[in-house]
Amino acid sequence: MKRRILAVLLTLAILLCGCGKTPAQTEAPATEPIPVQTAAPETQPREILPETTVPEPAPEDLVRVADYIPGIYQELMYATDQNFTGQVIYDFSDAYLRYGTVKKLAAVCEDLAELELSIKIWDGFRPVSAQFRLWEVCPDPAFVANPQKGYSSHSRGNTVDVTLVGKDGTELEMPTGFDNFTARADRDYSDCTEAAAAHAELLEILMEKHGFKGYSAEWWHFSDTEEYPVEENFSPAQKEGT
Repeated sequence: MKRRILAVLLTLAILLCGCGKTPAQTEAPATEPIPVQTAAPETQPREILPETTVPEPAPEDLVRVADYIPGIYQELMYATDQNFTGQVIYDFSDAYLRYGTVKKLAAVCEDLAELELSIKIWDGFRPVSAQFRLWEVCPDPAFVANPQKGYSSHSRGNTVDVTLVGKDGTELEMPTGFDNFTARADRDYSDCTEAAAAHAELLEILMEKHGFKGYSAEWWHFSDTEEYPVEENFSPAQKEGT
């Protein structure tokens, strides 16, 4: 209970930040009018160029997270051998998610910035080919979704594995590391330190506040409550090569 209260108080501190600020005073008008210089008329009309704007992506578009959340930390564990398989699973290093999901994650980051904290992404969109690769390495449904029976929610582009970090990117103490399949990784938080529990609960509170739902067995795993279909054709590796 104390841990939950601490996490709630930290969240309230974010929401109350900025209260009590007074508007800036307006300057008194000048006592004497300021002469305005007028430019000489142009002899030739200027060419008016059409405005060019980049259209905002649709909510279902898969986008590179770092393009819309500048400075977010990333360490895609399946792009390295530092995961439970001990092997590299996919060949790209930037996280991709649905644009609608990215906007929600950006809101979480804004709240955390008030506490001088941020997020590190461990896994985002996972291509279907990577899911088959995981199953090939570890054909155990207790740890990996069997792609023959249904793909991982990561292949929908609305699921992200994250942890909390300080503003310099240093990871905060959490109940476990990534891909820990013991009981300590669940959302009970009774078998870890007070600090780890408070950090995990703060992350959970803010992610749920902005439209995510956590997976009970993995404190780091969150899915957008907005559903998207499995994406079978998108390739982050090809995007990074363009």
